[in-house]
Amino acid sequence: MAAQMAVNSGASLWGPLKELWETVDGAVLRRQPESVHLLDLQLKKHKPHFLSLFKNPPKSAEQREKVRKASTEGIAIQGQQGSRLLPEQLLTEAFILSDLFDIGELAALELLLAGEQQQPYFPGLTRGLVAVLLYWDGKLCMANSLRTLIQSRQGKTFTLDLSGELVALTTRFTDELMSQGLTKRILTLVSEISVTREFERLQKERGLGNEKHRKEVADLIKECRQALADSLFSWTCQSPLSKDDTLALIGHLETVTAQADGSLDSVNLALVMALLYCLDVSFIEQGTEDRDDLLQALPLLTERQYVSAVHSRLMDSQPWKLPGLQAVCRLAWALSLRVLSQLPQGSALVEFTEADEALADQALLGDVFLFMKEGMLGCESFSQEEFYIRRVHSLITDFLALMPMKVKQLRNRADEDARLVHMSLQMDSELPSSLRKDLDHLMILIGEFYSKDPFGLELGLEFWCPTESLQHTSLQGSYLGMALQRPPHKQVVLSKFVRQMGDLLPSTLYISYLRMLKGLANGPQCAHYCFSLLKTNGAAHSDNIQGVSGSPVSWEHFFHSLMLYHENLRRDLPNPDSAHYRHPPLRGITQREMEGLTSFLQLLTTIITWSENARLALCEHPQWTPVVVMLGLLQCSVPPVLKAELLHCLAAFGKSPEIAASLWQSLEYTQILQTVRAPGQRQAAGIEVELNEIESSCEEYPLTRSFCHLISTLVEGSLPVNLGAGLRVPGFQPYLNFLRDSVFLPFPTRAYRRPAEKWEVADSVLEVFHKLLRDYEPQPSDFVQEIVELQGEQVPAHKPPGHSIMFHLLNDSPMLALCLSLLEEGVRQLDTYAPFPGKKHLESAVLHCLCLLDLALQKEAVFMDLLRESQASLLVSPLEQLLQGVSPQTRRADHIVNIARYLYHSSSNPEAAFQSAKILRRIANYPNIQIRLVGDFTHDQAVSHKLMAGFVECLDNEDAEEGTEKDDIDSQKKVARIRHETQIHILNLLITSLELKAPNLALYLLGYEVKKPVSSTNLQDPGVLGCPRSCLHAILSRLQRGTEKRSGPALTQQAPHLAELCYQVIYQLCACPDTSGPTMRYLRTSQDFLFSHLQHLPFILPSNQIAALSQMSWLMKTAAIELRVTSLNRQRSHTQRLVSLLLDDQPHAQHADGESGMEDETRSVSGFLHFDTVSKVRRKLLSVLDAIDFSQDMPELLQLDFFERTQIEQVISNCEHVNEQGHTVCNVKLLHRVLVAEVNALQGMAAIGQRPLLMEEVNSILQQVVERNRVRRSLSAKRHALQSWRSLVETLLTACPADLIPADERQLIIRDLLLDLHDKVLSEDAAGELMPIVAGAVFTLTAHLSQSVLSEQQQGVGLEASSGFASIANSALHLILRKLLDFILSTGGGYQRLRAHLYGSLLYYLQIAQKPEEPDTLQTAGKAMWERLTAPEDGFSKLQRENLAIIESYGKALMEVVCRDACDGHEISRMLAMAVLDRILSIDRQNQWLLYICNSGYLRSLVESLRQDDVALQSLLTPQPPLLKPLYIFESKMALLTRVAKTGQGAVELLRCGLVAQLMECQVFDMVPDSDAHRVMRDPSGFIPSPMDRYRQILLPTLRLFQVILTSTSINHQQGAAQVLQWLIVHADTIQSLLRCQELSMGALQELSLLTGIISKTALPGALEMGGEVNSAALMEFQGHINRFQRLCLSLLGRLAGSERDRLLKQAEISAPGDSAERREEMEVAMQQVCANIMEYCQALLLQSSAQAQFSICLFSPSGSEPAGRDGARTDLSSTVPSMAYSRVPSLGLVLYLLKNSAADFFRFHQSHRQSLGKLQSLDQLPPEELKELCQGLVSGPGGVEKISSVQRSLLAKRRLVQLINNRAKLLALCSYVIETCLFVLWRHLEYYLLHCIPTDPKDSLLPGSTLYRSRLADDSFGGLQASGGRGLSLSRVSQQDLDLLKSDMAAGFGEALQRKLLEVEGLYSQVRSRYTFIQALVRRIRGLLRQPKS
Repeated sequence: MAAQMAVNSGASLWGPLKELWETVDGAVLRRQPESVHLLDLQLKKHKPHFLSLFKNPPKSAEQREKVRKASTEGIAIQGQQGSRLLPEQLLTEAFILSDLFDIGELAALELLLAGEQQQPYFPGLTRGLVAVLLYWDGKLCMANSLRTLIQSRQGKTFTLDLSGELVALTTRFTDELMSQGLTKRILTLVSEISVTREFERLQKERGLGNEKHRKEVADLIKECRQALADSLFSWTCQSPLSKDDTLALIGHLETVTAQADGSLDSVNLALVMALLYCLDVSFIEQGTEDRDDLLQALPLLTERQYVSAVHSRLMDSQPWKLPGLQAVCRLAWALSLRVLSQLPQGSALVEFTEADEALADQALLGDVFLFMKEGMLGCESFSQEEFYIRRVHSLITDFLALMPMKVKQLRNRADEDARLVHMSLQMDSELPSSLRKDLDHLMILIGEFYSKDPFGLELGLEFWCPTESLQHTSLQGSYLGMALQRPPHKQVVLSKFVRQMGDLLPSTLYISYLRMLKGLANGPQCAHYCFSLLKTNGAAHSDNIQGVSGSPVSWEHFFHSLMLYHENLRRDLPNPDSAHYRHPPLRGITQREMEGLTSFLQLLTTIITWSENARLALCEHPQWTPVVVMLGLLQCSVPPVLKAELLHCLAAFGKSPEIAASLWQSLEYTQILQTVRAPGQRQAAGIEVELNEIESSCEEYPLTRSFCHLISTLVEGSLPVNLGAGLRVPGFQPYLNFLRDSVFLPFPTRAYRRPAEKWEVADSVLEVFHKLLRDYEPQPSDFVQEIVELQGEQVPAHKPPGHSIMFHLLNDSPMLALCLSLLEEGVRQLDTYAPFPGKKHLESAVLHCLCLLDLALQKEAVFMDLLRESQASLLVSPLEQLLQGVSPQTRRADHIVNIARYLYHSSSNPEAAFQSAKILRRIANYPNIQIRLVGDFTHDQAVSHKLMAGFVECLDNEDAEEGTEKDDIDSQKKVARIRHETQIHILNLLITSLELKAPNLALYLLGYEVKKPVSSTNLQDPGVLGCPRSCLHAILSRLQRGTEKRSGPALTQQAPHLAELCYQVIYQLCACPDTSGPTMRYLRTSQDFLFSHLQHLPFILPSNQIAALSQMSWLMKTAAIELRVTSLNRQRSHTQRLVSLLLDDQPHAQHADGESGMEDETRSVSGFLHFDTVSKVRRKLLSVLDAIDFSQDMPELLQLDFFERTQIEQVISNCEHVNEQGHTVCNVKLLHRVLVAEVNALQGMAAIGQRPLLMEEVNSILQQVVERNRVRRSLSAKRHALQSWRSLVETLLTACPADLIPADERQLIIRDLLLDLHDKVLSEDAAGELMPIVAGAVFTLTAHLSQSVLSEQQQGVGLEASSGFASIANSALHLILRKLLDFILSTGGGYQRLRAHLYGSLLYYLQIAQKPEEPDTLQTAGKAMWERLTAPEDGFSKLQRENLAIIESYGKALMEVVCRDACDGHEISRMLAMAVLDRILSIDRQNQWLLYICNSGYLRSLVESLRQDDVALQSLLTPQPPLLKPLYIFESKMALLTRVAKTGQGAVELLRCGLVAQLMECQVFDMVPDSDAHRVMRDPSGFIPSPMDRYRQILLPTLRLFQVILTSTSINHQQGAAQVLQWLIVHADTIQSLLRCQELSMGALQELSLLTGIISKTALPGALEMGGEVNSAALMEFQGHINRFQRLCLSLLGRLAGSERDRLLKQAEISAPGDSAERREEMEVAMQQVCANIMEYCQALLLQSSAQAQFSICLFSPSGSEPAGRDGARTDLSSTVPSMAYSRVPSLGLVLYLLKNSAADFFRFHQSHRQSLGKLQSLDQLPPEELKELCQGLVSGPGGVEKISSVQRSLLAKRRLVQLINNRAKLLALCSYVIETCLFVLWRHLEYYLLHCIPTDPKDSLLPGSTLYRSRLADDSFGGLQASGGRGLSLSRVSQQDLDLLKSDMAAGFGEALQRKLLEVEGLYSQVRSRYTFIQALVRRIRGLLRQPKS
């Protein structure tokens, strides 16, 4: 044993028992599914505990020793490794506890350890005190479980409707317990346990803490005893006890004593009732179907010994401690015997049954009825148990029905006594001593018993036998209103009893009889019968004119007497001014009369309270006029008690609105409260005098209380506006003033004989204030001072009473001060936890105060707004500021703290806590107050802990239930709903506060730092490091409950709205930057919150779909944050868990990560078709999506007969407001008021007749609006949920590390998500409001799909697969495309912005089939054409072909939508639509789309829109542009037009649409910005480009478009060329300035490369001839322009080929060192391009001028020297030529220089190309440093390369290498082209100069030959060597010397080395690429020319 003595940290005396109780409660009371099995296990486990009920584990020396050593050797604790050392102090406490409760030492130690663990739940208590609570709580769990198990048995009295299986289980178990002596054990325990004894023991060992602890311990002990007694009672209700047990019970009852007031305590009452049920046979009469089985089981019938034993025990003459109790038992036994004697089985028991009379007599002698009234009804728990009431009812009625002779005897005896009393009164002698009052007691018992009916059973109906057939709909009694059916015999007997007792009633019984009737009239039907009885009693004697001698118990008699009293007393009415007012009048009312009157008035009050018919019938009776008589009596001099009764009676009459209105007038007329002073009257009269003089001196205030009650009843109906008109200022004001100034304000200072009455007065007057303020709505008219005329004077009118109360509450008035001090007093009293007189009324008064404050806060905004607008001279302060005032009692500003302290008492006062939470929530909306509040709340440590504990206790309360119905009859349900609302208010308070800046209340309540920075908080579990239990812990523990079960978090099902708010609080904490860190750490580490909740998604609540969606939204938003944060912090395992939870489609036996490579292989090959054969589960994300229902049932339009629909819609929209959740909803209450006012405003008879129909229509409108609100809330919840879902999906795909989801999985996931989303959104009834979010999600998903596929291809997998070219099969891709296109078409005409997303998705989708950039290895061209044609189609082109087929299957409809969007609408949609067109045109080989665009006129409209763009574009070039939109649109347009122009057909169409003409008219091209001026205005972020860049963004696309047109229209080239040339000439100045560009930046070079390209194709001779008829002057001008272009191009060549080239490249490196490599490459390409273009131009000019060299024009001067070096000391040409002519004309040396450079560059580039290719092929082997270097250019930001993963890095390096290779290939192509053209130009010129040129000598200036030469140069005026203006600066001055020099220079420059190089270039490159042996031939020729001998 010692070996395994481990300590259970949950405490074996508490933890397991708590678990047992939860299981029993769940199975029996909450009926949880699958609980029977759990219950069975628990019962088996705990059977020994039940058998030895409440037995504690014994002490033992062994245990003592073990515990003693725990501080040195340690002790083992279950569930923890190793042993734990415990502190000495703990062990000492354990021994004390062990002695205190006499329990084993280990058990005591466990309790202490558990107490330590549970301490945070009990703030302010030490572990020892908590252990005491746990000890008793364990016992209580045991007792409760026992009671509940016994209640679940099947039996004769009640049933819980449980499943048969469960009942069988509990019955079997409890039977076993019973057979082992449970009854005796319970009886022993009940007598042993007593609160006083336990408290003495605890007191001695200091085991009691503060008041709350004492109360809790006392309650636990009391509840234990009660539960044990109840167990026995429940048993006897259902099945009889055995003989011994019954005798033991009787034995126990013999010793019972009563409490001080003579009543039994609730435990003994339960045991008495248990015995009464044992002896109960009344159920035999109820013919239930299982009657025979029950009879078999009844020992009274089956066991003779049982009857004999009980009989002899009860007949025993030995008196009990309580003779009354003995009498009750005897009576019950007598009645049982009487029933038995009437049964066939009873014949065997004759010897016993004959004693029934004797027993009954004994019982009567023991004053049985008196004891039942005082001893049993006097116990407060009596009326709380329905089956007690039923049993006593059957006892009373059985006595009356079964023993009629006894009743007759009682009546005879009473009559006899009455005669004796009468005689002795007449003879003034002593009253006889032998009087018995049995009948008196019986009547009073009946009256008392039936006057309380807490369960609405109306058992009193059995006493009323319906004489006439009642055609009353609301009456269904036991006989169901059928008069034809004979009522049961018992009912006949009872009703006879009621009638006969009233006949010839002796005066001594008069009051008792009235009291009995009052009890029997309690209930709607009973009251009706009683009313009829009193009516018929009087009617029988109506022939008697006096009516006095009629039955004394009739209305006739009562009201007649009242009138007589009134007559008599009125004569004595003294003059109010006489000084004798207070002397009692001579003829007064005797005490006996007083009692009689009081009883009658109470009976009357009861009847008219219940029965409205009686109320109206009596009130309208012409002779009795009760209201008038009563008001008359009130003016007479009668005792206040009677007046109070009269007022109560009037209040009951006032319940009918018809009577109330006249009652007000009568009240005013009789001046009960004097509202009009007669002139000259010295002192006040009426009730004020009574209060101040009579009641105050008596120190009793019945009259004042009943007056308040009357007013309270009357104000409920209506407030008369013109009350007292004519005599005083009309209105309610005097009454309010009296209540406030004479009743409320002085109430604390008055003296009270009965202390409770103080609070009763406060309660009754505050109730009136509450009702007045509740019904007050501030109106503008309240703030205007109206004047009334009174007796010729103008006096100000009164305001509505609500306004007056409001005014007092918004000022520092005595009324407000008293309310606040009352609140302070209330919380102080509650903190004592002691009962005190008037506690209930104090609580009620406090509640009214809180409601007043809440209403004032609620209405103050409207009130103050109206006050401001009215400019009245009232001064008010906002209540929330007044509440911050200083309290006179404590000298501290603690009003709000006092209000908050009510939350601490939520368990005993749920309503006060609810109002308190409501007030705090209203105050929390004011940010300036929050900071002060935090200070007030934390100022005092003790108060601060209490407040926190209060909030936490409210949130922790699990009895709360979400209720839908507002009018719950069941008080328990009502309390549960109130608790729930309190929690809602607290959570809303947290939510509101969290939005304000710190410090705020929420941070304090949720346990964050308020004094230090919030982010430094370190959240802990409660109790760790002294961390108290905060609201956050409460919220989390509520949410966490049930997460470990399959059903998921219990709160989401039980209280959906509460759960939604809890999730929202947590989301807010995670989203707010300050609280995010601490919160997420805590949730992740201590709670594993997100994982445990996400695994239960989706939450499905058919009953409350909206709340379920909201819960999921907040949870998903939180999850998105968590994923982002863990990814950023590299917490891979956390991210991985969540990702796999959300995305896995494998059932969660999470497979090992190391799957075989083989399986992966097959998975990717077979695509998703084969993969589906494995059993799969739905991905969590998809099932969440399934839970969002896209359809939304819309309410149909209103069908109205009376109202005008448009006006109603207008009114509805006027009543709309935005609620706390941000939904726009209609305020239904306000709408109702407006509509009802409208209906009431109708006049005339017709309107009155129509009123019910109108109200019906109003009702239907309201229902419709409620439905609309619901639809709006529902839509908004769906939107919110979808938005959260989307953000979660996007976070998963974007923010989480890419390698967490492998590419193939990723694509399948995206496929599933896309297809599901589309299926849902494309269904017929999907709501349009959800489409935009779906479109956004589709866009993101498609983008990721495309990225994923692309990256997969880059990594080089999947291309070999046959099913598709990626892990995602082609069929899936096609499906996605079809859905996407369906979605685009389904959006119809509207939703253009939404389509923007879809176009984006389409673009991403089409991008998948785009071939990635491949490295140009310079080998491919080697293949023969045939090979390329016959090569198999690759994956890309196949997919592209299929995509196109799908797109074309949609035909014109799709084209129409896209084209329409491209032409007009929102900018972004237009750009994207153009991009889509561009994309489709690029793959549309059949040109179907192109044809459509051209034929349908969309192309023309696009072209023509360019003119409109011009103005917008010009505005863009200002230094600070308005918007960049036009620029982007223009770029998109140009891109699209360029795409169109890429086909010959499209280009021709564009020219036909007049594209060039449109562009000619655009002036934006001439507005070149001044580059320096705008340096200053640069956008620092670099997002807005500089003006020059913006200009280039306009110009470059245009130039590119021209270039494409020129290329495409090669067949009819001339037409295009001529138009473009015209454009060039129109903008000639701009173009020339660009060509002359000083600063050759990157942008400038791009411009130049495009410009020279265009010029080289257009500015040629003959271009203008195509342009139609042009007159010669214009032709001359054009030619001038062309010459200028030509000259500028050549000079440009000089700059680029020669001097500036290296300088520019250097400069590029210096200016942008970061991305130098790329910039340099781009510059190189651009320069080479310009050179190539210009050389092409030269070649074209040479070729066009003539086919043979001798007639060709010359473009270069005959000088072979190379251009100057970098120092620029020499000019371009040799300084030996003095003439000016050459300065304009570049020399041939330049061409040679260019040739050399190009050759050199070629080899450099070739080398670099080969290297890069090598790297690309061995990418895996590259050292990491080099990889980093390669990535550097593609990753922005410092340290960017470090952050990316290795996979990414190699992908980037690969991309960069391909880029490099292709760049080099381009450069190689350009170089080789430049080399070829240079050689050609050289050859042409050399051939001319060296063969055909005739040199001139300087001497002969003009030879005939020179003219020839000149004429050739000048003939087309295209000569390259002309000077400007067409004057031929004669180049014929080429001297022989020049030519020689040329030849020698050339020979030197064009040496062997160069020739070899050139031939090598051809070998390396030109073979594959272009004309083979071309270079070879030209080199040969040039060499030949240079070697020619001199002529």
